[in-house]
Amino acid sequence: MNNAQLNELKTRYVASGAASPATQFAERAENALIWDADGNRIIDFAGGIGVLNVGHRHPKVVQAVKDQLDKVMHTCQTVMPYEGYVKVAEKLSQLTPVRGHGKVMLANSGAEALENAVKVARAATGRDNVICFTGGYHGRTFMTMAMNGKVAPYATDFGSMPGNVFRAPYPVPYHGVSEEDALNGLKMTLKTDANPRDTAAIVLEPVLGEGGFYAASTSFLKAVREICDEHGMLMIVDEVQSGFGRTGKLFAIEHSGVEPDIITMAKSMADGMPISAVVGTDTVMDASGGNSLGGTYTGSPVSCAATLAVLEVFEEEKILEKSQALGDKLGERFTKWQQDFACVDNVRHLGAMAAFDVVADKDKHTPDAELTGALCKKAREKGLILLSCGLYGNTLRFLMPVTIEDDVLQEGLDIVEACLKELNHA
Repeated sequence: MNNAQLNELKTRYVASGAASPATQFAERAENALIWDADGNRIIDFAGGIGVLNVGHRHPKVVQAVKDQLDKVMHTCQTVMPYEGYVKVAEKLSQLTPVRGHGKVMLANSGAEALENAVKVARAATGRDNVICFTGGYHGRTFMTMAMNGKVAPYATDFGSMPGNVFRAPYPVPYHGVSEEDALNGLKMTLKTDANPRDTAAIVLEPVLGEGGFYAASTSFLKAVREICDEHGMLMIVDEVQSGFGRTGKLFAIEHSGVEPDIITMAKSMADGMPISAVVGTDTVMDASGGNSLGGTYTGSPVSCAATLAVLEVFEEEKILEKSQALGDKLGERFTKWQQDFACVDNVRHLGAMAAFDVVADKDKHTPDAELTGALCKKAREKGLILLSCGLYGNTLRFLMPVTIEDDVLQEGLDIVEACLKELNHA
């Protein structure tokens, strides 16, 4: 079927809230390229929203999935366990920088990992409250919608959210929230809203994902760790988007040297196969009773096989080094755009987690969400998938595969530059 025929079916049968606004349908893909149902070639700077750090259909991952399909597709690991689950748990325990010996539970999605992290924290502390941050994004289930630091579009139409979730400001100096402001805000939340003795955990992204790709400083992360220790609260770090090599480390928190009690992860774990994980200190992870964590499909044999293959690719192809190199290339090009275009400001990257803000006035940091949307639309017309994000909808984020070929990278960046020129903001 072609794009037009598929769009007709989408309009007729897919719920409006779930339907993509895109009019092209993926037919096949390889590394950083997608071909749609009409045969058009498209450069992918989105990576399925950060899911494809080792590229579309990496051959090693594809082979691992095919091999697993010839063995076992499903048993439900709580009914009949299998090697893949425990091997993934072993690897993640060894690689994840939590305090002490790490233990692992696997789930299906980032939101499910965050839900279970909160369950574990409540079981381990006997407390209810959770503190999150403005601009944070944690998922689309009810608990994670309550935890999100942004209402629209995730929670706008769905009524009351779960209680015992409180908010503190995230440090974004560019938007007037200094590190000192953020720490004072967190302390005020603990004083006025969330009594520390009733608070199980503080949950934060070391680099905001949907919130705009703003990285927290090492000193801020260390201060949060100290506040958690002072009050007996757990520190939960959400690495769903920033993890698995995006920032040049396996996990973004490693840049700070801070060791959380729990880390959640998903997205690029398995190169497109659905899986997520909660990794935490053993005494924390073992706090809840038998059969209290899990689900029918959690840590499926096929997704576990893909995860183990991804970890092998990281070693064999030096993905972390490639992420650093990619980030340097993006930073260099963005800096040139900031000099050349009145609308490009606040360029930033941590490894290959790279972004810049689109503004109407650099001096006032005035967001321009309309132009941001126009740039994404123009890029799509020229054969490039580009994503926006941020509280103000004016951040362009770049999540192309770390394995992208250099000529494809340059072609895509040239398209972005052409769009900036065509929209007359030089």
